[in-house]
Amino acid sequence: MMILLGSVRRFALSFVAPALVAVLAMGASSVRAEPALWAIKDKDSTIYLFGTVHVLKPSTQWRSPKIAKAFQDADDVVMEIEQPEDPAATQALMLKYGVDRAAPLSGKLKPERYAKLQAAAQGMGFPPQALEPMRPWLAALTVSLTPLLKAGYDPESGVEKLLTAQAKAAGKPISAFETMEQQVRFFADMTPAQETELLDSTLDEIDDGPAKIDALVAAWAAGDQGELKRQMVDEMQDDYPDLYRLLLVNRNQDWARQLKTKLAGSGVSFVAVGAGHLTGPDSLQAQLAKLGIKTERVE
Repeated sequence: MMILLGSVRRFALSFVAPALVAVLAMGASSVRAEPALWAIKDKDSTIYLFGTVHVLKPSTQWRSPKIAKAFQDADDVVMEIEQPEDPAATQALMLKYGVDRAAPLSGKLKPERYAKLQAAAQGMGFPPQALEPMRPWLAALTVSLTPLLKAGYDPESGVEKLLTAQAKAAGKPISAFETMEQQVRFFADMTPAQETELLDSTLDEIDDGPAKIDALVAAWAAGDQGELKRQMVDEMQDDYPDLYRLLLVNRNQDWARQLKTKLAGSGVSFVAVGAGHLTGPDSLQAQLAKLGIKTERVE
């Protein structure tokens, strides 16, 4: 989504739906991971909250015994976004909301920014004219994700992809906070200024390469919430406050309300959302606290 946290690439890893990445795509080092896990409880309910990374290298180890047990104990699984069975449906949404043939991209950007975009596209191995019909938000995602895929990050190794398969094999019901169309429209309904801001932020970081993403994944795998906050929240909150509220704060508030309703029921649930939603002053835990719901980290 947005430069979320400093860059669209980082956002793609922890905020953007895996299906969006798969459409654009269609392998951190092998570390011993212990990502953070939280729980909210009442007398007859337990809801685990797990922060995910949507695209990973196949060698990344992240399943710890406590995560495995929480998932095993869950009666149902809740994802950030529905996982479409048919990639063609997602492609249709991207074409519907991400393409503007009447107004070429070159006419929406300053000449120097468009020149940098063209150079980035050429460096990634596809013709610059391929971006011309794209709206700025789709161009931003495209040029930000391509280097990750070339560096070995794989949508098929993303946490949600693997958890979905595991849930289906175990017969666990799967629901989601948002539909695919809702998430696409977070981009599509941006103002022209927000779209341009998103693309500008991506181009500003295009030369950083996958190194920052490797560092972010390492922090996530180690459960280092302080480093995740620094990389995923602080930059975005300071530099892109409108996008921060649109893509993070507002959604966390909505999800907190949904979880409050779910907590009023009974049973055990496993909730998996992008790790960026579970850190910082406006995190999902913070929004739950405003509703009188205490979240505790599972140790």
